[in-house]
Amino acid sequence: MTIVEPHRPHPSGAPAVAAYRQVRRATAQLVAQGPPGVGALPVAHCPDWTVRDLVAHLVEICARVHGRVAGSAAAAVPDGGLPELLAEWERLSGPVEEFLAGGESMDRHILVMDAFTHELDLRQALGVAPPVDHPALPVASGVLLKGLSASLDNHGLPPLAVQTEHGLTVAGTGEPTVTMAGPWHEVYLSLAGRRSTAQIRSLRWSADPGRWLPAFTWGPFRVPESSVAGSMR
Repeated sequence: MTIVEPHRPHPSGAPAVAAYRQVRRATAQLVAQGPPGVGALPVAHCPDWTVRDLVAHLVEICARVHGRVAGSAAAAVPDGGLPELLAEWERLSGPVEEFLAGGESMDRHILVMDAFTHELDLRQALGVAPPVDHPALPVASGVLLKGLSASLDNHGLPPLAVQTEHGLTVAGTGEPTVTMAGPWHEVYLSLAGRRSTAQIRSLRWSADPGRWLPAFTWGPFRVPESSVAGSMR
């Protein structure tokens, strides 16, 4: 089987910097274009979170990395509203982007994956369609596919071919026996614990997916019991 990998990260770390920066800028733009009281809107993919909670999380993670890079305690997340949070995120991001530029590594890629996944959560909360493409997608997808690969191996399951409009790759070890295909954002959200069993089944499978479904719960990700209302399409 020919495996196409159009999103191979570059060892310079430049893609990770561009990816993280775009997430920060897109988040600020989405919030600015949101309805009045946007900060209080619920985020369906993150139960009990509001939009403000989501942005505060992104700032908190950035502050932790900033503290580690700078060799100091992490800065406290501002108590103010979204403008204060977004300003603090921008203020902290310089050293964090320098860290991301340091080369290809899993901890750098996880930072990008977390931020990009929450951008998609924000888009869902605001009813905004996913981007056609995004510089964070190659790095973030790579993290999720590695996690799924490890989960497939841990469950003793055959490998799975994963196909989107961006190409085809294989999760797991060996020759794949089944293909899961769909729009990139539906596949991505399925790998990131944002899609129910029914929604994962609704992707295009070349065989019944039942035996592979347990592998979609791995690491921090759990398949929700019910479908998320207002899912992006």
